[in-house]
Amino acid sequence: MHDPTAQLVKMANQIGSFFQAQTPADPAAAAQAVAAHLKSFWAPSMRGQLISELDAGGATQLLPIVASAVRNHRAKLLRQASS
Repeated sequence: MHDPTAQLVKMANQIGSFFQAQTPADPAAAAQAVAAHLKSFWAPSMRGQLISELDAGGATQLLPIVASAVRNHRAKLLRQASS
């Protein structure tokens, strides 16, 4: 069975790995960049699904930088594009 959340986690981790490599000395900046990327390039439904899964105790394979980005920038990620 196909797990859409697993695919979202995989994509989010790729984004996290990229930004973590760009700013290895500044995890907060990396998390901010991850959140900005998710906000800019992911559909609201994708962001919502990832947040819901994380809230439910799932998405355990998320890299710490991605989990931090989602938790710390939750309100920004849940806002619609016009906000």
